Amino acid sequence: MRVLGIETSCDETGIAIYDTEQGLLAHQLYSQVKLHADYGGVVPELASRDHVRKTLPLIQAALKQAQLTAQDIDGVAYTAGPGLVGALLVGSCIGRSLAFGWNVPAIAVHHMEGHLLAPMLEENPPEFPFVALLVSGGHTQLVRVDGIGRYQLLGESVDDAAGEAFDKTAKLMGLDYPGGPRLAAMAEKGNESTHQFPRPMTDRPGLDFSFSGLKTFAANTIASSDGSAQALADIARAFQDAVVDTLVIKCRRALEQTGLKRLVVAGGVSANKHLRTQLTEFTQRIGGQAYFPRPEFCTDNGAMIAFAGAQRLVAGETTDIQIKTYPRWPLSELLAPQG
Repeated sequence: MRVLGIETSCDETGIAIYDTEQGLLAHQLYSQVKLHADYGGVVPELASRDHVRKTLPLIQAALKQAQLTAQDIDGVAYTAGPGLVGALLVGSCIGRSLAFGWNVPAIAVHHMEGHLLAPMLEENPPEFPFVALLVSGGHTQLVRVDGIGRYQLLGESVDDAAGEAFDKTAKLMGLDYPGGPRLAAMAEKGNESTHQFPRPMTDRPGLDFSFSGLKTFAANTIASSDGSAQALADIARAFQDAVVDTLVIKCRRALEQTGLKRLVVAGGVSANKHLRTQLTEFTQRIGGQAYFPRPEFCTDNGAMIAFAGAQRLVAGETTDIQIKTYPRWPLSELLAPQG
Protein backbone atom coordinates (compact mmCIF):
# COMPACT_ATOMS: atom_id res chain seq x y z
CA MET A 1 0.00 0.00 0.00
CA ARG A 2 1.32 3.43 -0.96
CA VAL A 3 0.23 6.17 1.44
CA LEU A 4 0.53 9.92 1.02
CA GLY A 5 1.25 11.64 4.35
CA ILE A 6 0.42 15.29 5.06
CA GLU A 7 1.72 17.14 8.14
CA THR A 8 0.58 20.73 8.83
CA SER A 9 0.14 20.88 12.59
CA CYS A 10 2.32 23.94 13.25
CA ASP A 11 5.06 25.72 11.29
CA GLU A 12 6.35 23.03 8.94
CA THR A 13 4.66 21.63 5.86
CA GLY A 14 5.67 18.00 5.49
CA ILE A 15 4.68 15.67 2.66
CA ALA A 16 5.82 12.08 2.15
CA ILE A 17 4.90 8.87 0.36
CA TYR A 18 5.39 5.59 2.21
CA ASP A 19 5.11 2.14 0.63
CA THR A 20 4.42 -0.72 3.07
CA GLU A 21 6.66 -2.99 0.98
CA GLN A 22 9.37 -0.65 -0.31
CA GLY A 23 9.55 1.86 2.54
CA LEU A 24 9.84 5.63 2.19
CA LEU A 25 9.59 6.69 -1.46
CA ALA A 26 9.51 10.48 -1.17
CA HIS A 27 9.95 13.15 1.48
CA GLN A 28 9.37 16.88 1.07
CA LEU A 29 9.57 19.50 3.83
CA TYR A 30 9.15 23.26 3.97
CA SER A 31 9.98 25.13 7.17
CA GLN A 32 8.37 28.46 8.07
CA VAL A 33 11.24 29.52 10.37
CA LYS A 34 12.09 32.63 8.34
CA LEU A 35 8.41 33.62 8.18
CA HIS A 36 8.03 33.64 11.97
CA ALA A 37 11.54 34.77 12.97
CA ASP A 38 10.63 38.48 13.08
CA TYR A 39 7.88 37.73 15.60
CA GLY A 40 9.97 35.56 17.93
CA GLY A 41 7.53 32.64 17.64
CA VAL A 42 4.83 31.05 15.53
CA VAL A 43 1.97 33.31 14.38
CA PRO A 44 -0.97 30.91 13.83
CA GLU A 45 -2.68 32.88 11.06
CA LEU A 46 0.54 33.26 9.07
CA ALA A 47 1.26 29.56 9.55
CA SER A 48 -2.14 28.57 8.17
CA ARG A 49 -1.82 30.81 5.13
CA ASP A 50 1.62 29.45 4.33
CA HIS A 51 0.36 25.87 4.54
CA VAL A 52 -2.32 26.81 1.98
CA ARG A 53 0.39 28.04 -0.38
CA LYS A 54 2.85 25.17 0.09
CA THR A 55 0.89 21.92 0.60
CA LEU A 56 -0.27 21.20 -2.96
CA PRO A 57 3.06 22.12 -4.62
CA LEU A 58 4.87 19.86 -2.14
CA ILE A 59 2.46 17.00 -2.90
CA GLN A 60 3.24 17.42 -6.59
CA ALA A 61 6.97 17.45 -5.79
CA ALA A 62 6.66 14.27 -3.72
CA LEU A 63 4.82 12.46 -6.51
CA LYS A 64 7.51 13.54 -8.97
CA GLN A 65 10.28 12.45 -6.59
CA ALA A 66 8.71 9.01 -6.25
CA GLN A 67 7.97 8.86 -10.00
CA LEU A 68 4.32 8.23 -9.26
CA THR A 69 0.96 9.71 -10.25
CA ALA A 70 -2.18 10.22 -8.20
CA GLN A 71 -3.47 6.88 -9.56
CA ASP A 72 -0.63 5.10 -7.76
CA ILE A 73 -1.68 6.32 -4.29
CA ASP A 74 -3.69 3.82 -2.23
CA GLY A 75 -4.48 5.97 0.81
CA VAL A 76 -4.03 9.42 2.36
CA ALA A 77 -2.95 10.13 5.93
CA TYR A 78 -3.14 13.60 7.44
CA THR A 79 -2.45 15.10 10.84
CA ALA A 80 -5.73 15.89 12.61
CA GLY A 81 -4.23 16.97 15.94
CA PRO A 82 -2.94 18.09 18.30
CA GLY A 83 -1.70 21.41 16.94
CA LEU A 84 -2.85 24.82 15.73
CA VAL A 85 -6.45 24.52 14.64
CA GLY A 86 -6.09 26.62 11.47
CA ALA A 87 -2.97 24.78 10.38
CA LEU A 88 -4.59 21.41 11.08
CA LEU A 89 -7.62 22.38 9.02
CA VAL A 90 -5.47 23.08 5.96
CA GLY A 91 -3.88 19.63 5.91
CA SER A 92 -7.07 17.86 6.95
CA CYS A 93 -9.21 19.52 4.26
CA ILE A 94 -6.65 18.90 1.52
CA GLY A 95 -5.95 15.34 2.62
CA ARG A 96 -9.57 14.31 3.00
CA SER A 97 -10.54 16.01 -0.27
CA LEU A 98 -7.77 14.29 -2.22
CA ALA A 99 -8.77 10.92 -0.79
CA PHE A 100 -12.38 11.55 -1.82
CA GLY A 101 -11.38 12.68 -5.31
CA TRP A 102 -8.98 9.77 -5.80
CA ASN A 103 -11.49 7.30 -4.32
CA VAL A 104 -9.02 5.95 -1.76
CA PRO A 105 -9.34 5.64 2.03
CA ALA A 106 -8.22 8.42 4.36
CA ILE A 107 -6.95 8.27 7.91
CA ALA A 108 -6.69 11.05 10.49
CA VAL A 109 -3.37 10.68 12.32
CA HIS A 110 -2.40 11.74 15.83
CA HIS A 111 0.66 13.98 15.57
CA MET A 112 2.36 12.48 18.63
CA GLU A 113 1.73 8.94 17.43
CA GLY A 114 3.61 9.96 14.31
CA HIS A 115 6.57 11.13 16.40
CA LEU A 116 6.39 8.01 18.57
CA LEU A 117 6.61 5.73 15.52
CA ALA A 118 9.23 7.78 13.62
CA PRO A 119 12.13 5.50 14.72
CA MET A 120 10.32 2.68 12.90
CA LEU A 121 11.49 4.32 9.67
CA GLU A 122 15.11 3.47 10.48
CA GLU A 123 17.02 0.34 9.42
CA ASN A 124 17.08 -1.00 12.99
CA PRO A 125 13.59 -0.29 14.35
CA PRO A 126 12.66 -1.07 17.96
CA GLU A 127 10.48 -4.03 18.83
CA PHE A 128 7.43 -3.74 21.08
CA PRO A 129 7.16 -3.23 23.99
CA PHE A 130 9.25 -0.17 24.81
CA VAL A 131 9.18 3.07 26.77
CA ALA A 132 8.95 6.22 24.66
CA LEU A 133 10.12 9.68 25.65
CA LEU A 134 8.24 12.21 23.53
CA VAL A 135 10.07 15.48 23.94
CA SER A 136 9.27 18.55 21.86
CA GLY A 137 8.21 22.17 22.05
CA GLY A 138 4.68 21.24 23.03
CA HIS A 139 5.02 17.91 24.80
CA THR A 140 7.20 16.08 27.29
CA GLN A 141 5.74 12.64 27.97
CA LEU A 142 6.83 9.17 29.00
CA VAL A 143 4.69 6.45 27.44
CA ARG A 144 4.72 2.68 27.68
CA VAL A 145 4.14 1.31 24.18
CA ASP A 146 2.95 -2.30 23.80
CA GLY A 147 1.89 -1.94 20.17
CA ILE A 148 0.35 0.54 17.77
CA GLY A 149 -2.49 2.23 19.63
CA ARG A 150 -1.61 0.45 22.88
CA TYR A 151 -0.24 3.33 24.89
CA GLN A 152 -0.05 3.92 28.63
CA LEU A 153 0.88 7.42 29.78
CA LEU A 154 3.47 7.15 32.55
CA GLY A 155 4.27 10.81 33.12
CA GLU A 156 4.12 14.23 31.49
CA SER A 157 5.03 17.86 32.03
CA VAL A 158 2.76 19.74 34.42
CA ASP A 159 3.75 23.10 32.87
CA ASP A 160 6.31 24.00 30.19
CA ALA A 161 7.50 21.23 27.91
CA ALA A 162 11.26 20.76 27.62
CA GLY A 163 11.42 22.25 24.13
CA GLU A 164 9.29 25.19 25.21
CA ALA A 165 11.65 25.84 28.12
CA PHE A 166 14.61 25.71 25.73
CA ASP A 167 13.00 28.27 23.41
CA LYS A 168 11.89 30.61 26.20
CA THR A 169 15.29 30.54 27.89
CA ALA A 170 16.98 31.18 24.54
CA LYS A 171 14.75 34.20 24.04
CA LEU A 172 15.78 35.54 27.47
CA MET A 173 19.38 35.23 26.28
CA GLY A 174 18.61 37.29 23.19
CA LEU A 175 18.88 34.39 20.73
CA ASP A 176 16.85 34.42 17.53
CA TYR A 177 13.91 32.11 16.88
CA PRO A 178 13.99 29.12 16.92
CA GLY A 179 16.05 29.44 20.06
CA GLY A 180 16.36 25.85 21.27
CA PRO A 181 18.93 24.67 18.71
CA ARG A 182 20.85 27.96 19.08
CA LEU A 183 21.01 27.54 22.86
CA ALA A 184 22.28 23.98 22.42
CA ALA A 185 25.00 25.21 20.06
CA MET A 186 26.00 27.90 22.55
CA ALA A 187 26.11 25.33 25.36
CA GLU A 188 28.95 23.54 23.58
CA LYS A 189 31.18 26.53 24.40
CA GLY A 190 30.10 26.70 28.06
CA ASN A 191 31.96 25.62 31.18
CA GLU A 192 30.09 22.85 32.97
CA SER A 193 31.37 23.84 36.43
CA THR A 194 30.42 27.53 36.43
CA HIS A 195 26.77 27.08 37.43
CA GLN A 196 24.73 24.33 39.05
CA PHE A 197 21.06 24.46 38.06
CA PRO A 198 18.35 22.40 39.83
CA ARG A 199 17.01 19.15 38.40
CA PRO A 200 13.27 19.78 38.88
CA MET A 201 11.02 17.13 40.42
CA THR A 202 13.83 14.57 40.68
CA ASP A 203 13.92 14.76 44.48
CA ARG A 204 10.50 13.09 44.73
CA PRO A 205 8.99 9.90 43.29
CA GLY A 206 7.02 9.93 40.08
CA LEU A 207 7.51 10.42 36.36
CA ASP A 208 6.03 13.87 35.80
CA PHE A 209 8.12 16.83 34.63
CA SER A 210 8.22 20.54 35.39
CA PHE A 211 10.47 23.00 33.57
CA SER A 212 8.92 26.41 34.27
CA GLY A 213 10.85 26.82 37.53
CA LEU A 214 14.10 25.92 35.77
CA LYS A 215 13.35 28.61 33.20
CA THR A 216 12.85 31.14 36.02
CA PHE A 217 16.13 30.04 37.63
CA ALA A 218 17.85 30.62 34.31
CA ALA A 219 16.21 34.05 33.94
CA ASN A 220 17.52 35.13 37.35
CA THR A 221 20.99 33.85 36.52
CA ILE A 222 20.98 35.71 33.20
CA ALA A 223 19.88 38.92 34.94
CA SER A 224 22.76 38.71 37.44
CA SER A 225 25.42 37.90 34.81
CA ASP A 226 27.61 40.42 32.96
CA GLY A 227 25.97 39.46 29.68
CA SER A 228 29.22 38.50 27.97
CA ALA A 229 29.32 35.75 25.36
CA GLN A 230 31.15 33.40 27.73
CA ALA A 231 28.77 34.12 30.61
CA LEU A 232 25.78 33.29 28.42
CA ALA A 233 27.49 30.15 27.11
CA ASP A 234 28.08 28.99 30.69
CA ILE A 235 24.41 29.57 31.50
CA ALA A 236 23.34 27.73 28.35
CA ARG A 237 25.54 24.78 29.37
CA ALA A 238 24.11 24.67 32.88
CA PHE A 239 20.53 24.91 31.59
CA GLN A 240 20.99 22.18 29.00
CA ASP A 241 22.74 19.90 31.50
CA ALA A 242 19.84 20.34 33.93
CA VAL A 243 17.20 19.51 31.33
CA VAL A 244 19.10 16.50 29.98
CA ASP A 245 19.91 15.13 33.45
CA THR A 246 16.26 15.47 34.43
CA LEU A 247 15.11 13.60 31.32
CA VAL A 248 17.68 10.84 31.89
CA ILE A 249 16.66 10.41 35.54
CA LYS A 250 12.99 10.11 34.60
CA CYS A 251 13.72 7.69 31.76
CA ARG A 252 15.70 5.50 34.15
CA ARG A 253 12.76 5.47 36.55
CA ALA A 254 10.33 4.62 33.75
CA LEU A 255 12.43 1.68 32.58
CA GLU A 256 12.82 0.43 36.13
CA GLN A 257 9.08 0.77 36.77
CA THR A 258 8.10 -1.11 33.60
CA GLY A 259 10.93 -3.63 33.64
CA LEU A 260 11.77 -2.75 30.02
CA LYS A 261 15.14 -1.91 28.53
CA ARG A 262 14.22 -0.46 25.14
CA LEU A 263 13.84 3.33 25.04
CA VAL A 264 12.51 5.29 22.06
CA VAL A 265 13.20 9.03 22.03
CA ALA A 266 11.33 11.21 19.54
CA GLY A 267 10.22 14.79 18.96
CA GLY A 268 12.16 17.94 18.17
CA VAL A 269 14.35 17.87 21.28
CA SER A 270 15.45 14.31 20.45
CA ALA A 271 17.82 15.91 17.93
CA ASN A 272 19.81 17.41 20.83
CA LYS A 273 23.29 15.83 20.67
CA HIS A 274 23.89 15.93 24.43
CA LEU A 275 20.57 14.22 25.14
CA ARG A 276 21.30 11.51 22.56
CA THR A 277 24.73 10.84 24.02
CA GLN A 278 23.53 10.65 27.63
CA LEU A 279 20.56 8.40 26.90
CA THR A 280 22.60 6.12 24.62
CA GLU A 281 25.29 5.69 27.28
CA PHE A 282 22.72 5.14 30.05
CA THR A 283 20.76 2.45 28.19
CA GLN A 284 23.98 0.66 27.23
CA ARG A 285 25.02 0.55 30.90
CA ILE A 286 21.82 -1.29 31.82
CA GLY A 287 22.08 -3.69 28.88
CA GLY A 288 19.38 -1.94 26.89
CA GLN A 289 19.22 0.26 23.82
CA ALA A 290 18.01 3.73 22.89
CA TYR A 291 16.39 4.38 19.53
CA PHE A 292 16.21 7.76 17.81
CA PRO A 293 14.83 8.93 14.47
CA ARG A 294 17.33 10.50 12.11
CA PRO A 295 17.61 14.29 12.72
CA GLU A 296 15.39 15.20 9.75
CA PHE A 297 12.58 13.11 11.26
CA CYS A 298 12.89 14.56 14.77
CA THR A 299 11.05 17.74 13.85
CA ASP A 300 7.59 17.67 12.26
CA ASN A 301 7.58 15.80 8.94
CA GLY A 302 5.31 13.98 6.56
CA ALA A 303 7.20 10.68 6.68
CA MET A 304 6.10 9.90 10.22
CA ILE A 305 2.47 10.70 9.32
CA ALA A 306 2.58 8.53 6.21
CA PHE A 307 4.08 5.65 8.20
CA ALA A 308 1.66 5.92 11.12
CA GLY A 309 -1.27 6.25 8.76
CA ALA A 310 -0.16 3.26 6.72
CA GLN A 311 -0.15 1.02 9.80
CA ARG A 312 -3.76 1.88 10.54
CA LEU A 313 -4.94 1.75 6.93
CA VAL A 314 -3.41 -1.70 6.47
CA ALA A 315 -5.36 -2.82 9.56
CA GLY A 316 -8.57 -1.63 7.90
CA GLU A 317 -9.08 1.57 9.87
CA THR A 318 -10.38 4.61 7.96
CA THR A 319 -11.75 8.09 8.69
CA ASP A 320 -15.17 9.06 7.37
CA ILE A 321 -15.92 11.99 5.09
CA GLN A 322 -16.58 14.46 7.91
CA ILE A 323 -13.49 16.60 8.54
CA LYS A 324 -12.60 16.98 12.21
CA THR A 325 -9.51 18.43 13.87
CA TYR A 326 -8.39 18.08 17.46
CA PRO A 327 -6.20 20.95 18.72
CA ARG A 328 -6.03 19.07 22.03
CA TRP A 329 -5.95 15.31 21.64
CA PRO A 330 -4.58 13.14 24.47
CA LEU A 331 -2.52 10.23 23.18
CA SER A 332 -4.33 8.02 25.68
CA GLU A 333 -7.55 8.43 23.67
CA LEU A 334 -6.13 6.52 20.72
CA LEU A 335 -7.24 2.94 20.28
CA ALA A 336 -5.38 0.06 18.71
CA PRO A 337 -6.40 -0.83 15.13
CA GLN A 338 -9.00 -3.58 15.11
CA GLY A 339 -7.84 -5.29 11.94
